[in-house]
Amino acid sequence: VQLQASGGGLVEAGDSLRLSCVGFEHTFGRSTMAWFRQAPGKEREFVAGMWWSGTTYYSDSVKGRFTISGDFAVNTVDLQMNSLKPEDTAVYYCAAAPRSLRTSELRTPHEYVYWGQGTQVTVSS
Repeated sequence: VQLQASGGGLVEAGDSLRLSCVGFEHTFGRSTMAWFRQAPGKEREFVAGMWWSGTTYYSDSVKGRFTISGDFAVNTVDLQMNSLKPEDTAVYYCAAAPRSLRTSELRTPHEYVYWGQGTQVTVSS
């Protein structure tokens, strides 16, 4: 599965952005999709995840501000980001695991087999 992420940009604190991820070659099927981010000098961090059933899960740092949504049948997963803060600045990656991950596995990057190329989000204060 090839993933392509888009939608990043430069915004001010309090603004919104919507990231999109499209999968090619194969459908997402009964998989798990997620968004991660990585700021300079920091490890890759889990942001939000979604199971094929539609159930979602968020990191505490974005809960209430970000919303993950998608349609696995047409291979799309989006991340709506509201009330952006400077600390949200990072490269955002979409990722896919070819199985339904356990909740305990959701935050672990190495559980995901497929990764998009990343899209930069910069939030100015």
